Amino acid sequence: MPTFPTSSVQEARAALAARLRELRLDAGINGKELARRCGWSVAKSSRIENAVTAPADADIRAWCTACGAVDQAADLIAANRQADSMYLQWKRLQRTGMKQLAEASAKLYERTRLFRVYASHVMPGYLQTPGYATALMRTIAGFRGTPDDVADAVEVRMRRARVIHEGDHRFATLIEENVLNHRVGDQDVMAGQLGNLLAAMSLPSISLGIIPATAPREGGMWPLEQFTVFDDTRIHVELLAAKVSVTAPSELDIYLRAFARLTELAVHGTEARALIVKAIDTLH
Repeated sequence: MPTFPTSSVQEARAALAARLRELRLDAGINGKELARRCGWSVAKSSRIENAVTAPADADIRAWCTACGAVDQAADLIAANRQADSMYLQWKRLQRTGMKQLAEASAKLYERTRLFRVYASHVMPGYLQTPGYATALMRTIAGFRGTPDDVADAVEVRMRRARVIHEGDHRFATLIEENVLNHRVGDQDVMAGQLGNLLAAMSLPSISLGIIPATAPREGGMWPLEQFTVFDDTRIHVELLAAKVSVTAPSELDIYLRAFARLTELAVHGTEARALIVKAIDTLH
């Protein structure tokens, strides 16, 4: 399991760089001549061709013009934008606040039938109470310096969470025990959140497993970054700086295998409830 899940992005950018290099070779020019024709440094040509720097649309147009391949510019620009969309910085996603981001994912939640969710840091959004979501979003907005539309964003998140009560959606949820003890908000907020988690266990759409802090990891699965699998076709991985979208079949398989191993470490039913109750007791 890679520690930084951006290999799909890197592969896409490497493929684009290789296509640009082929255009240069087909044109029979070296990097120095390409740079001269484009009006930039040789170092820039090298960085683009070796996938060190992602090219701008204008860079691709200039490259294709220099190589006599203007007709290929549109396709290459589209490929570049697709690679860029796989790795989206939170700063970019939340530049206008958090409400718009929450709304953007609503349709994905509505059409997904099977969710596989692994929570290693905070409660999954669809299980959050308004108090917990407000405290968490205020912390995120403060840290990232995004516009404060937390109240509106929380309202959208609560509406989005209705999918756990409607339709034929199913949520296979795994939560690391430490998430139960991470204080998000004050004591009352955490008590309400943990109580909500207990109540959610009775919902027919929810399968909730807690991975004990004492679970043996050897031969199993180490704690990973938080991720959500949507119908086995798309995965969103939450990093500190960005959200990574994974769609490559080989990487989907890696996350699904990891989820299966994490499931083997989790406890359900009475044992899971006991861990949640234990966390509630520590609040007093």
